[in-house]
Amino acid sequence: QLVESGGGLVHSGGSLRVSCAASGLTFSNYAVGWFRQAPGKEREFVAVISWTSLTDYAGSVKGRFTISRDNAKSTAYLQMNSLKPEDTAIYYCATRWKIPSTQTDEFYTWGQGTQVTVSS
Repeated sequence: QLVESGGGLVHSGGSLRVSCAASGLTFSNYAVGWFRQAPGKEREFVAVISWTSLTDYAGSVKGRFTISRDNAKSTAYLQMNSLKPEDTAIYYCATRWKIPSTQTDEFYTWGQGTQVTVSS
């Protein structure tokens, strides 16, 4: 099970950190991805961290967002800085075995999502 938290309303240029708490799995063996879905749009890749903490980012967030993990807490994080109105979306975390991916259909466990709204 994955549970996201930390979403909210922030002004443009602000920062927010969302969390993804995992249970029922050996978290350290899993890659964790963050995805987002804006109204009327398809779910898109944001960031991913492998089981060895290698990371990858979508071009639209590179340099502004940072993904990290704390295996002792079975939790992954997405630190979002310099937020823009176009970052407004529901943010989802997802897991897959060890190897990272940027494809939504390669992740098989998903959280319920947390809303992030950036006002202009």
